[in-house]
Amino acid sequence: MKICISAYRCQPGMGSEPGKGWNMAQEMANHYEVWVLTWSRDRSSIEEEITRHPMPNLHFIYLESPLDQMLWKFQLGVYIHYYLWQIQAYFIARKLHREVSLDLVHQMVYATYKMPTILPLLPVPFVWGPVGGGESAPKGFWQDFSFHGKVHELLRDLARWLGEHDLFVRLALQRSAVVLATTPATAQRLWKLGAKEIQVYSQVGLPKTVVSDLAEYRSVDTQPVRFISIGRLLHWKGFHLGLRAFALANIEGAEYWVVGDGVERERLHRLTQELGIMPKVKFWGELPRNETLRKLEECHVLVHPSLHESGGTVCLEAMVAGRPVICLDLGGPTILVSEETGYKVPAQNPEQVVQDMAQAMTCLATDPKLRLKLGQAGRQRGIEVFSWETKGRFYSKIYQEILSQA
Repeated sequence: MKICISAYRCQPGMGSEPGKGWNMAQEMANHYEVWVLTWSRDRSSIEEEITRHPMPNLHFIYLESPLDQMLWKFQLGVYIHYYLWQIQAYFIARKLHREVSLDLVHQMVYATYKMPTILPLLPVPFVWGPVGGGESAPKGFWQDFSFHGKVHELLRDLARWLGEHDLFVRLALQRSAVVLATTPATAQRLWKLGAKEIQVYSQVGLPKTVVSDLAEYRSVDTQPVRFISIGRLLHWKGFHLGLRAFALANIEGAEYWVVGDGVERERLHRLTQELGIMPKVKFWGELPRNETLRKLEECHVLVHPSLHESGGTVCLEAMVAGRPVICLDLGGPTILVSEETGYKVPAQNPEQVVQDMAQAMTCLATDPKLRLKLGQAGRQRGIEVFSWETKGRFYSKIYQEILSQA
């Protein structure tokens, strides 16, 4: 079978969208002959990797334009660049189809449905996703956002509204053999926009090397009990809720580590002072990935109170590392985390979330056996359900079902 994967970003050894593009292309090349359409920006790192580890079934086609550097310098330019890139990708994919007779095209990156794709116009079955973007911070939580945060949410809603009225977005939903949605919230919006076949499936996965490293982490049974939050310090990450819950729990000797940087840094520092927990909280700033994971290894529990997120890779990393997760019952994390691997706190209002998270923190801090039990279950679930090998088999099954009906 000959598959074309559209991966706007595709880079070995990276996380987020570039990592997703690379890992999925590499995995599908174990099953089929794969052509990947990607931006020339990632060419050097791709070619270095395939020189070290040749993959005969994996072919890359690099797209570039004279406007690349100019448009990538500002946020609106990224959207314009992506749009123009998709137009270019369509004509190159059409030429490729004439040359090799593609069996199926799969648009994977970017993983948001409000960004258009023109590839469904090709005369072959089309798969879109997993795509997210239908998640929103519940309105009751906006009261804690800064002015900047509220403006961000309004602009995000506007961008989603514009995307939902984009002709090519509507066309892609109608012409897709299947659309994969990262969360139920996204799936619900896609149904309303006219998608014919939708499956909810997480975009998050971990490559073998990362799984092997994290699986070697041992449970931490030393004191003090440490909670950790990892990510960009942005309003919607909800770290302010985690800090307030930690203060309310008031666990003797416990510490709260925060790894990351962002525009909310000063507000979070002030909050720790107001809550009287400054001596118990450590802000490590932004660290290299390997150092970030080492901080995770030194901690007992991951706290991830994100208010809208399609993925939540850090939750999966914590699970494979054998650390229980406390998250909100929202977005991507609620698909990754189960009741057997952590606490999924309902998000009714800020006060309720803080109280429930504080209770979860207390339970985990005072019960080492519970931490071990949840951690072991999380490791098993992470490896069995969310490895790229498992995802490769899932996509392969999807492809076979589509082509059997064609």
